[in-house]
Amino acid sequence: MPWNWQLPDWPRFTYDSDRISQKERQFLLGSGNTCAFLKTASEEQRNQFIVEILSLEGLQSSKIEGEILERESLQSSIKRHFGLHEDKKLGAKKESGMGELLCHVYKTFDKPLTHEMLWQWHSMLFKEDSLLGDTGKYRTHVEPMQIVSARLDSSRVFFEAPPSKIVHQEMSKFIEWFNSTNYAESILGRAAIAHVYFESIHPFEDGNGRIGRVLSEKILSQGIGHPLLVAISKFIEKQKKRYYAELERCNQTLEASSWVEFFAEKILQAQEDSIHLLHFLIEESKILTALLGQINPRQEKAILRMFTEGPNGFKGGLSAENYIAITKTSRATATRDLADLVQKGALVKTGELRHTRYRLNIAKES
Repeated sequence: MPWNWQLPDWPRFTYDSDRISQKERQFLLGSGNTCAFLKTASEEQRNQFIVEILSLEGLQSSKIEGEILERESLQSSIKRHFGLHEDKKLGAKKESGMGELLCHVYKTFDKPLTHEMLWQWHSMLFKEDSLLGDTGKYRTHVEPMQIVSARLDSSRVFFEAPPSKIVHQEMSKFIEWFNSTNYAESILGRAAIAHVYFESIHPFEDGNGRIGRVLSEKILSQGIGHPLLVAISKFIEKQKKRYYAELERCNQTLEASSWVEFFAEKILQAQEDSIHLLHFLIEESKILTALLGQINPRQEKAILRMFTEGPNGFKGGLSAENYIAITKTSRATATRDLADLVQKGALVKTGELRHTRYRLNIAKES
């Protein structure tokens, strides 16, 4: 059976738009809510939100490909590209490259896609990677570009992409499609198709997944008229097996309804998560402002550590043992410090005796 790019109707992917119509409405409503929420945030809170979301996307997108990046180094790279601090050190190459890519996509979301832009993104990802033959350009090797199983006992070809000699031609068609405007088409559907279409061409020797995911985010941002701050890869990574299985369903067909539904679902989950994160960052600022000059260095260190854990906090809540480990203090002092933080309204206490736990007193979202 032929691969999808060998079918007569290639590259006209199809899907049932009715099956994602409700998701489309949710997405547009959520985008409006996020914009309204961002207007209530300070410039510092907005910058923190942008850095958090972009770094989360970069970390998880790399993790999908089996590559682990260092969070602080990636965030430092993102801040540097946005001019948010004076640190001029480049840091690790992988984190620096991913940070540069994410910031470039953010800043140029409304610019037309070009071959040169894609090549630039690839160069950013693989700075000075001596192991990669074709860096900053489409693949040129004559061997088939095949996706094969990792099992040593039975090698199976899941997919074979178009040969290198026609990649530029296929990418020219992709770019023309990408830059065309179809206001009647679902934004979610178009973003999902962009990803599977790009992955089917598999134009680069490596990095196709990461670039394919930011292409989807570029389409979503263009659809709503401003950069979409969501970490789609966080929710893809949680269901990585299904993600690859849904993509595989499209290997020999252009009917992509199941894939589009799956991808739209991940976008909505990421959007909801972003709103929760923004609310958390705004509440963090309120709590820290209220506590300014009211708490001792131990308490400040513990509160900041709790905020570092993010909206979900410590698993099961902060215990006295956690506090002692963070602050290197005695149990009696920890008990007094925690009781004081509860009295000041910074923490909420639950449970009794050894089951006592503390959570940040974050107001519920309205």
